[in-house]
Amino acid sequence: MDFAFTQDQELLRRTVREFAEQEIAPTVMRYDESQEYPRAIVTRAGELGLMGVIFPERYGGAGLSYIEYVIAVEELSRVDGSVGISVAAHNSLCTNHIYEFGSEEQRTRYLPKLTSGEWIGAWSLTEPTAGSDAGGTRTVARRDGSHWVLNGSKTFTTHGSVGDVCVVFAVTDTEKDKHGISAFVIERGTPGFRPGKKENKMGLRASDTSEVIMEDCRLPAEQLLGAPGAGFVDAMKILDGGRISIAALALGMARGAYDAALKYSTQRRQFGRSISGFQAIQFMLADMATELDAAALLTYRAAWMKDQGAKTTAESSMAKLFASEVGVRVCDRALQVFGGYGYVKDFPVEKYYRDVKLCTIGEGTSEIQRLVIARELLARL
Repeated sequence: MDFAFTQDQELLRRTVREFAEQEIAPTVMRYDESQEYPRAIVTRAGELGLMGVIFPERYGGAGLSYIEYVIAVEELSRVDGSVGISVAAHNSLCTNHIYEFGSEEQRTRYLPKLTSGEWIGAWSLTEPTAGSDAGGTRTVARRDGSHWVLNGSKTFTTHGSVGDVCVVFAVTDTEKDKHGISAFVIERGTPGFRPGKKENKMGLRASDTSEVIMEDCRLPAEQLLGAPGAGFVDAMKILDGGRISIAALALGMARGAYDAALKYSTQRRQFGRSISGFQAIQFMLADMATELDAAALLTYRAAWMKDQGAKTTAESSMAKLFASEVGVRVCDRALQVFGGYGYVKDFPVEKYYRDVKLCTIGEGTSEIQRLVIARELLARL
């Protein structure tokens, strides 16, 4: 059992950390306040190979492992969760769905543009009435000769208004419940396909989140992604990897908040000494550090298992559940260490506090993770 990173992995961590601190950090609050998608930063991330971390070099990817993917997302999120979630959603969801279940023609057509960061990918599963109950999808796709015609709407789509290509789920057979849901790949500019309302969010405000609307959106049959009726099952497999990246996202933001609180505690003086000398502060720091290490172990275990080709449904959910809830606790304690200064935007912890909450909701709420974990445990009996 080896808990050490390789030299190459440590080099990757340093490289991504330098990029985040030098090129992302100076603009974090500007993008957060304006809710502007940081396209220039994402383009630069693509140049570094971060928009195609886990994909083979033959498709333009970096050809790295899930361990390295977690390192990258963690380091980006340590500085800005908005960039972290953009990289995570692009890799784990849209691009990975095309890679895992697309035809070779679809892979060759889309992956090089996605892995380079030239194109941004979106993945639309959630609907206004089908959130945790993703099997309750109401968007429909009707076969019309050599085409499919899609009608419906999606919500909470990362990159919904800035994406160049989107994976969308629709019912193709109303008689088969969730086994009648199929996936389609749709390019920006396709007639009948458009973004809807952009959400005004509490946190991760530079990450684009919007509705996606299909109104008689006519697609050639070859835009079907995967087998007919396999869309829902394929989506659940994709989420096994996506939840690892959300765990990394939470871990990174929590580490950013912890680092800030630790440093501040040595600088802030009250009653004639640094507040780090008070037991109340020391206990908070100790709890934060301990929970962060535990979350990291769960996250990297899931990533390692993914690299071994093992099924990670339970382990991904465990990592996502624990890391996201630890993230919320750590950011809350970090803000408490800062006291009143933690509540103002001159210091970084208020943003971590706002941003990290999404991790207990996106890609399956904490409640759904517990259901998934319990189901997997009982299935092993």
